[in-house]
Amino acid sequence: MTELARVDRGAGTATRWWRDAVIYQVYVRSFADGNGDGVGDLLGVRGRLPYLADLGVDAVWLTPFFTSPMADFGYDVADYRDVDPIFGSLADAGALIDDAHRHGLRVIVDVVPNHTSDRHAWFLEALAAPPGDPARERYIFRRGRGAGGELPPNDWESVFGGPAWTRLPDGEWYLHLFAAEQPDLNWENPEVHAEFESILRFWLDMGVDGFRVDVAHGMVKADGLPDVGHPDQVRMIGTEVVPFFDQDGVHEIHRAWRRLLDSYPGERIGVAEAWAPSSLRLANYVRPDEMHQAFNFQFLVAPWEAAAFHAVIRESLTTAGLVGAPCTWVLSNHDVKRHLTRYGGGEVGLRRSRAAALLTLSLPGSAYVYQGEELGLPEVLDLPEEFQRDPQRLRNPDDGRDGCRVPLPWADGEPHFGFSLPGAEGTWLPMPPSWGPLSVASQLGDPVSTLNLYREALRIRRERRSFDDAPLTWLDSPQGTLAFARGDGFACTVNLTGEPVELPAPGRILLASAETAVEGGVARLAPDSAVWWEPDVA
Repeated sequence: MTELARVDRGAGTATRWWRDAVIYQVYVRSFADGNGDGVGDLLGVRGRLPYLADLGVDAVWLTPFFTSPMADFGYDVADYRDVDPIFGSLADAGALIDDAHRHGLRVIVDVVPNHTSDRHAWFLEALAAPPGDPARERYIFRRGRGAGGELPPNDWESVFGGPAWTRLPDGEWYLHLFAAEQPDLNWENPEVHAEFESILRFWLDMGVDGFRVDVAHGMVKADGLPDVGHPDQVRMIGTEVVPFFDQDGVHEIHRAWRRLLDSYPGERIGVAEAWAPSSLRLANYVRPDEMHQAFNFQFLVAPWEAAAFHAVIRESLTTAGLVGAPCTWVLSNHDVKRHLTRYGGGEVGLRRSRAAALLTLSLPGSAYVYQGEELGLPEVLDLPEEFQRDPQRLRNPDDGRDGCRVPLPWADGEPHFGFSLPGAEGTWLPMPPSWGPLSVASQLGDPVSTLNLYREALRIRRERRSFDDAPLTWLDSPQGTLAFARGDGFACTVNLTGEPVELPAPGRILLASAETAVEGGVARLAPDSAVWWEPDVA
């Protein structure tokens, strides 16, 4: 058992570490390459654990590293109990978990329960079986409509574009809400439930501290698989009721998983990636007997406007509070354009992203940091066509996710910016030649860099009692700004306008995203900036 396990899991008490944890998302392919093939791997992650510990995060979320043909870069799993050779071995996974615990970091792994790979042993067995065979009951097979069954069973569309059904030579169709290589599992089949309980136990026994549940709003489909009745269904997800997502039956699955997680020591957690048509529906996923957290995508998509952020923060805190759950705050992840670019790009985007970091890290609840945001990385918008292989681009050529998955720059002046070994021919996605000044090594030596802003913010957050579960109290502030206080007098002010704004200083400056002047008790906030304040000491 690891050192972290002995400290936290042997006491027999709930640590509730997850309520205000800062969790760092590692997109394994792009974090660090440990074997020199140009693709990030578990060995590379293991070698960079000291960086994450020094950064000051509490846990690491690893994207899927299981055996996969990589049709969707690991979210099409062929074997949930093994590591794909491109990422290493099962022994590498165990060593990484142990090393992370020795560094005081918890480990959260992705689990993908809505669908498998079409190379999964179950699906291969289903393909070899005739219609009606029990092997097909693990997935969702149906006869088609039309005189000869030549039409899909219903009008459901894939998230990646086109029909959500593929027809086999024997005439039956199978459902895939994502790529055709990702057939949906049939969660009405008890065998599916038993298999995933076994998978969760396998990794919990390996020592992981929790799971990020991919498509946690999926799995259960409406009875009879009714038509949606509208085209362009992807735009309805998260805003309107659809028969293939956010069905009430998913909650019984999550309750069963919560019982399993609670049977292990040390507060192992479940984190739901869930899209729901309202905040109240989303809160259902974090009721006391379900998942511990759910991603707050409303915060992620909020425009850079004070009124919009005020509204989403207020609503998020209210609805999560109804079920006693903590909020989560996230600005970017591996599925969306990096927020520096969303906020305008260039110097404007950088100013806003630095301010957003202080805003996010000062809110009650748990915060997620996507790898590279602490470096101020922008979205890479000019990747050569031959490198872009994201299946989501099938829906919209401008909607690919490759640009937020470009490997991290670790050093300036080294081949591949230190991401890969010097002898590597190249990285799986090319890195912009201008990224040297954004590298970890370059920024560590710059006291006002974005990396050092994050390091200092995380240090303060970790050391101050203000954060914990202390509620948020809104303070009066000029139009276009936000101001609130927490705990022992800590305050945060954010100027979301493009002009300087003056307001009464809530104390003395603790940390600022940009230079801030204070004179005669009045603070002059720079455009697109945030400031942390502590009470004046007499």
